Amino acid sequence: MKTDKTNYKPAKQHTILTTGEVIKMLRELKGWTQEELSKYCAINAKNISMLENDKLEIGKKRAEQLAKAFNVHPAIIMFPEYESKEIQKAA
Repeated sequence: MKTDKTNYKPAKQHTILTTGEVIKMLRELKGWTQEELSKYCAINAKNISMLENDKLEIGKKRAEQLAKAFNVHPAIIMFPEYESKEIQKAA
């Protein structure tokens, strides 16, 4: 069987997570809903949704609130491209 190589796209070397993706991943690893996370970090659920969808800037204060709830360093949330190994440890 002959294959046509023009139909294939090269694989990406690394996937970079967004801050929102990290927040959602950590929340789901804890088994929490957005409402539950809201209670742990004092950020309302609507804003958590916006953060997870990268429609709201994280900011230092929110990063610290979320980090405390997840028991991780704020850099893990703010700079996921640099902290991917730490995100895996948090799971």
